[in-house]
Amino acid sequence: ALRVQASEMGEHYELFYCLETSIRNLVSETLEAANGELWWDNCVSEPIRTNAQKNSQRELDSGVTPRTEREIDYTTFGELGEIVRSNWENFATIFSSQKAFTKIMTSLNQLRGPIAHCCPLAEDEIVRLRLTLRDWFRLME
Repeated sequence: ALRVQASEMGEHYELFYCLETSIRNLVSETLEAANGELWWDNCVSEPIRTNAQKNSQRELDSGVTPRTEREIDYTTFGELGEIVRSNWENFATIFSSQKAFTKIMTSLNQLRGPIAHCCPLAEDEIVRLRLTLRDWFRLME
């Protein structure tokens, strides 16, 4: 039963993995294109940079293979939203509404929890995930 549940959740994990990775790439590529190679230092707030550094150091101190060399990969999903909102002038042509962006990112962050922490999604939440993904892509039309 557990393997069946894991297989069912694998679909949602794969979907969110692709979405989150594409969002991280969109943020870094957009900010680098608009602000140059030093975008991380110039566009990301000190608290977010510090938290990413702590997450990176914690990984290094644990002796595991570092997951990446990109600082943005050590931010939380919620921090990604903060980075976009604080640099909205660079994203206003990508997303149709800052309020909608915030709402959708908040919803995605809530849906991310059970997926990332190996808990099954209720049927209603599966529907909500699909609808929120549609909202995400509509936001970029």
